[in-house]
Amino acid sequence: MAGARLIGKTHTDEVACGMFGMNPHFGTPINPQAPQRVPGGSSGGSAAALYYDDIDMTIGGDQEGSIRIPASWCGVVGLKPTHSLVPYTGIGGIDQTFDHAGPMARSVADVAQTLEVIAGKDPLDPRQYEVPVQSYTAALGRDLRGVRIGLLQEGFGQEGAEPDVDAAVRVAVDTLSTLGATITEVSVPAHLTAGCIAWGLFAEGMTALLHSNGMGYHWRGAYNPALVDVVGKSLQAQGNDLPPQIKLVSMLGTYLRQHYHGRFYAKAQNLRPGLRASYDAVLQQVDVLAMPTTPMKAHAYRPQLGIQELITHGWNMLGNTAPFDLTGHPAMSIPCGKIDGLPAGLMLVGRHFDELTIYRAAHAFEQSGD
Repeated sequence: MAGARLIGKTHTDEVACGMFGMNPHFGTPINPQAPQRVPGGSSGGSAAALYYDDIDMTIGGDQEGSIRIPASWCGVVGLKPTHSLVPYTGIGGIDQTFDHAGPMARSVADVAQTLEVIAGKDPLDPRQYEVPVQSYTAALGRDLRGVRIGLLQEGFGQEGAEPDVDAAVRVAVDTLSTLGATITEVSVPAHLTAGCIAWGLFAEGMTALLHSNGMGYHWRGAYNPALVDVVGKSLQAQGNDLPPQIKLVSMLGTYLRQHYHGRFYAKAQNLRPGLRASYDAVLQQVDVLAMPTTPMKAHAYRPQLGIQELITHGWNMLGNTAPFDLTGHPAMSIPCGKIDGLPAGLMLVGRHFDELTIYRAAHAFEQSGD
């Protein structure tokens, strides 16, 4: 309806559960910056496809970072909007309370234009309440005078972090300062423990989805009977073909449900408001938080990884992305430089439904250099 031409579908990690972008059934997209590297996931195909002819904009899903990680590793722009701003209707999710969908493109302007089209109320999406929509392209081309940016201390120097990535992001923040923004170092200690909350939700949430054949119960909106039928039959006939990540999550979620009856999931949900409040308090002092999107550059493509390494290596880049799926804050990854030919990503996080300020800062930075 908005005039775009739909080209096709993009690949994800199998069942969209993984951060490599690897899929043994449909193939692994090549990282357009380095063929020997993975594109990141789970929306790896959406990031890599932006380097093909005639593809200007793509859509990704994000539960722990699956838009922003491939955007960072492939050197494109990806936005995880405020939770529920973009309807999730028709997309296979993991948990309605932290399922996100958002735009990806090669430029901030294209991401803003895409969001203007896809954001808004859909009565078939059970996650939505009131979703204020704005003219996001109106934020483009504005200077940064009066914009306050908080450099999140806990976003740097994490376990497994590569110093050159941290350094590239700090240089990018210095550039924002030269463009007129005020830079302040801020601290949110809860940022470092948010992963425990994420796992408390992710394991049982995804297991419940699998047990209900990919659809769930007790919500109003658009159900997909054909999807339920296909998933249910496939799980019975080919359950052993599920990837190791899904098997681990399903085993853990089933164990927690059988032995603890959902208690840890309930506790994790109850911890989310406090985590959100800790960021909200800092976002009263500054307008945007800044940190590396991922602590490291793109992983090497190693198709023969063992199960243990596949699992541990496949989730070691979530420290800065996953917390904002839990809190619902909007977060954008924008390229901020290359290190040995590999992109590094700067992540900007804003107040709920304040995507405008993120676009303002990201576009000013993008226009300041190559």
